Amino acid sequence: MAPSEPSERGLEDRPLVRAFLEKRETLVLFLAARTRSMAMAEDLVQDLYLKVAALEPDIEVRAPVPLLYRMASNLMVDHVRTDQRARRRETQWRSDTRLTFGGEDIVAEPSADQAIIGRERTRQLAEAVAALPPQMGRAFRLNKLQGLTQGQTADEMGISRKMVEQHIQAAMKNLTRRLGS
Repeated sequence: MAPSEPSERGLEDRPLVRAFLEKRETLVLFLAARTRSMAMAEDLVQDLYLKVAALEPDIEVRAPVPLLYRMASNLMVDHVRTDQRARRRETQWRSDTRLTFGGEDIVAEPSADQAIIGRERTRQLAEAVAALPPQMGRAFRLNKLQGLTQGQTADEMGISRKMVEQHIQAAMKNLTRRLGS
């Protein structure tokens, strides 16, 4: 067990832990009334327990119950501030990355039917490229799909630039005819 982790044995002997265990239900209700969320209140009380259990065992506490409520309030304030910062970051991110008009997002992505049509066209193009004669297809893939220049394509294939140009022109005619565009 790491030195910072509290051991379960002997925790109940600590005044602050004992006070926490006695007041746990009221602490949950206290936080639930302020956060308007029972789940949030339970999470905050769990965090409070972890903080209380992690305190030095020999710490002297004169008024454990008021201290617990103060700690619970501080945890709640910290949570609210963290949530507000996250919302501000999210809002800033959205304003930096999204187009809006009249307070509404303008979606730059294609609609679902456009995405399906696009995938189908991509599939058809892949099939058409695969059906090209081997040298023509290789020249087209190297130049158009992998982004090599015609000179680099010629070097890669061991043919002249003029031959690469002819292969690419023939491939474009073939693909245009086959795809009907």
